[in-house]
Amino acid sequence: MLIDNHQRKINYLRLAVTDRCNLRCNYCMPESGINFSKKDKLLSIDELYQLSKILVEQGITKIRITGGEPFVRKELMVLLRKLANLENLEDISITTNATLIGEHIAELKELGIKNINLSLDSITPETFKKVTRRDQFETVYGNLIKLIQEDFNVKVNFIALDGQNTGDIIPILEDLTRHYPVSVRFLEEMPFNGGSKNFQTIKWNHKAIYNHIASHYPNIEKLSSEETSTSVNYKIEGFEGSFGIIPSFTRNFCGSCNRLRVTATGDVITCLYASADRNIREILRAENSEENIKNEILKAVGSRAKDGFEAEAQNKNYYENSMTSIGG
Repeated sequence: MLIDNHQRKINYLRLAVTDRCNLRCNYCMPESGINFSKKDKLLSIDELYQLSKILVEQGITKIRITGGEPFVRKELMVLLRKLANLENLEDISITTNATLIGEHIAELKELGIKNINLSLDSITPETFKKVTRRDQFETVYGNLIKLIQEDFNVKVNFIALDGQNTGDIIPILEDLTRHYPVSVRFLEEMPFNGGSKNFQTIKWNHKAIYNHIASHYPNIEKLSSEETSTSVNYKIEGFEGSFGIIPSFTRNFCGSCNRLRVTATGDVITCLYASADRNIREILRAENSEENIKNEILKAVGSRAKDGFEAEAQNKNYYENSMTSIGG
């Protein structure tokens, strides 16, 4: 079992399989993109599995596959097949932009992978194209509906961007949660945009998002959530689905954080706002890797920041990071 220096149990791994993405969302990276990692710097599929196996032995029970966009990575399904047979791993989930998932939906279902977080920052093709800089709305929306029809547990992540997509907050609730058993989660914008902009405050914080929704719907019920949930969840009377608000910039959920991140290049990140604690790629490739990896993970977990604000204070260059390189 992994227990950090603040007595928080760490049982959830966010594992990035690539830093590449086929979209260019303007809140994530500059239009020209970022300097993506060379192939030899990326953990191989076998190394990703080996690392996952070691961490499960240390008490990780849930692995979320992230990127970049995970399905850009060749042989991703090979990794997922291996993970699906990993004893004591209770849940495998995926965060995706849903541009490439369509052909894999049937096999994902066969493997028992049911939890999909799908990034969708607009419910209109025009706004989607402006935000992502790509014309992929119909593909994404079509795959979203397919996932719903195949009974996946779908959570839609919508980042509230001032001046860009907040006019879609009510329409996406009407389009999706009124008719389908999905959760639309509205996230505060975060500063991990590859250095394309710098900000210390945001207009659309969790209170503003809730007040905007509440002004349209008088009957909103607050739902109970797991202690480790980053989302405060609600249900609108008469709607099939629900909505949540994630205060990712406000950071009022840190006290129960149970997450560990490993990037596609082997950086260990103990907080989204922290710099990489250490890199384990070369350790993983050397002799006696299992024992050495376990020791490195214990050291990382044993020196976590208390919360995102403490991590930010220790990480002066965090604005330079892109979410696609951090691993979501």
